Amino acid sequence: MTAFAKAIARSLLIVWAVLAANAAFAQVPVPNGNGNGAPAAKVEEKPADPLGRDTPAGMVSGFIDAAAEQNYDKAAQYLDLSQEKGAWGPSVAQQLQRILDQGGYVFSRLRLSADAAGDQDDGLAPDQDRFGAVRTENGPVDLIAQRVDGKDGVKIWLVSAKTVSDLPALSRTVTSSLVDKILPYALRDEYRIAGVPVGHWLAVIVLAVLTFSVVWAITAAILWVVFRFRGSESRISRVLGASALPIRLFLTAMLLRIALVLTGVAIVARQHMSGATELLGWIALSWIVWRVVDALAEYAIARMTLRGRLSMLSAVTFIRRSVKFVLIAFALIAGLNALGYNVTAGLAALGIGGIAIALGAQKTIEHLVGSLTLVTDQPMRVGDFCKFGETMGTIEDIGMRSTRIRTLDRTLVTVPNGALAAVQIENYSRRDKFWYHPTLDLRYETTPDQMRNLITTMREMLLEHPKVDNDPARVRLLGFGPSSLPVEIFAYIHAVSMDEFLEVQEELTLRLMEIVEASGTGFAFPSQTVYFARDKAPSSANRSPQLAPAEHPDSESDSPNRRAGSAIRA
Repeated sequence: MTAFAKAIARSLLIVWAVLAANAAFAQVPVPNGNGNGAPAAKVEEKPADPLGRDTPAGMVSGFIDAAAEQNYDKAAQYLDLSQEKGAWGPSVAQQLQRILDQGGYVFSRLRLSADAAGDQDDGLAPDQDRFGAVRTENGPVDLIAQRVDGKDGVKIWLVSAKTVSDLPALSRTVTSSLVDKILPYALRDEYRIAGVPVGHWLAVIVLAVLTFSVVWAITAAILWVVFRFRGSESRISRVLGASALPIRLFLTAMLLRIALVLTGVAIVARQHMSGATELLGWIALSWIVWRVVDALAEYAIARMTLRGRLSMLSAVTFIRRSVKFVLIAFALIAGLNALGYNVTAGLAALGIGGIAIALGAQKTIEHLVGSLTLVTDQPMRVGDFCKFGETMGTIEDIGMRSTRIRTLDRTLVTVPNGALAAVQIENYSRRDKFWYHPTLDLRYETTPDQMRNLITTMREMLLEHPKVDNDPARVRLLGFGPSSLPVEIFAYIHAVSMDEFLEVQEELTLRLMEIVEASGTGFAFPSQTVYFARDKAPSSANRSPQLAPAEHPDSESDSPNRRAGSAIRA
């Protein structure tokens, strides 16, 4: 597996660990509960090796650290000396360091296996792993690590007995490195920083400057050729121009690793620089992808805008942000791995904490799913005028978590995408036609002939107008209203915007007014007819005997007023 593939695998393993922890936690029996849960059996944990030889990566790191301290007694404990009778361990360890300094190299942290079982897909025996190689005249010779039984039955990784037995022959094939040939004795052997001669650190600085200069010159020439023949506005020119600096940094990091090996810089210095170059390489690679995504997104937005495919702008923006989010996650994980942090084990060890994080992120995941729904279904896009719930406004941005809407009051409303995907959205910008539906209230004095002529003239006016759809373009007398004769007009207007519709609507309304005026009738005003009547007062002969004047002393004085008041009715 390549380093990049391993980084992806580790990232996927992190996601799987969080999800698996959630499922596993749900299946854990509860002690002292309903009595069904059995007590968990104690798992006997094997003690960790104090020298970190549990994995091939730990073995290599421990040997390099011991060599940097010039503690060759400790470094010898990373070698399998079982087949070397009478061999002095510190001398063998020093011999291995000299071979690595002058003609050998070890793999980076990303390539070395951090699994106790080692890399099972390298084509070697299950208990063997490659951890480096030595360049010889007959080709590279692999350096093999072997998993053996240590003290107390603990499995540990050591430099294999076969590799240890080959060290004398390998030492005769390597010569003094180019750096050692150039440096004076004082810079080569006397003064050391972090276990590395000062001269080798100076060589690292010089090689870094020279590598960057060469890469800059080569890339500048390539860019000049591309801009000369493709133009500065072409897609490839935009991508290369935007990512020129990170490309140079990435190439510098890769070539510097090769230059350090070829010039024979000390293995300890190379291992110290390995983490820095890997980190720089991942940062540069992430930077390149970031710039490429931006350049391609801007190019796609410009082309879609030019072609009028505005519905895809929101999808491009969402994909752009999603790729950047994933890119940051991968870069962070790879960068921590390059610095020597075991991110996978650390996150997997969170256990219940990972479950809590997953539960706390439910709303965030809901909004991300809502974002995917909005992008795939595309009920709205940036620039559309929509109504959802009680809010109306223009969509300004559809993000990964929320959508921003500019209301008619010019306020900015931010709505989570999870909530927005669950409500009814009315998109006014997606109308293919505008409904023109006025009702004209004509006076009751309008004669049938006037009404027939009026309806015919209105229908002809609608059919002749270029912006009015002929199907249906209907004009009908609805019946008898309370105070008018209602005439319904039903038509659709072809318009691309509300402003254009309002303009056509105004023109049609004015023509309707002219037609009504020319027909000799007019519009009815809301009115109500009130009728007044006076009832006659009953005569005394017909009055009931029970209503005697004695019983109603004021009947004579008040009766005329009462009769007058009761006679007025609306």
